[in-house]
Amino acid sequence: MFASLPSLAQAALSAPFKRSQLGLFHGKMKQYGNNVPFSKKKTRRTWLPNVQSKRLFSETLGENVRVKVTTRALKTIKKYGGLDQYVMKTKTDLLGWEGMRLRILVREAQERKVNKASPPIL
Repeated sequence: MFASLPSLAQAALSAPFKRSQLGLFHGKMKQYGNNVPFSKKKTRRTWLPNVQSKRLFSETLGENVRVKVTTRALKTIKKYGGLDQYVMKTKTDLLGWEGMRLRILVREAQERKVNKASPPIL
């Protein structure tokens, strides 16, 4: 009759295109449309985003991070001036799970640097 609580919580976490959660896709999803030949017999087809596997340097972490990224996200990373600024300034719904994981890593590394640089209070 009524949905149970665990299934409602699970429904809130699901994404329409799960693959986009595993990299930096910057909101790009699978697109749908029709092939329309001369006979006008339409057949359904899909277009996938242009995904590349890249190693991007993180200044805060001091190492290369291997990540799947779309060409649109690469363009935006270049616009923001690097991976660290991209993950910190981009909205959470555009980042996905992998982007949020990188944001947490960068934020923790920044906090460690600040704590190390500040003199101890006596």
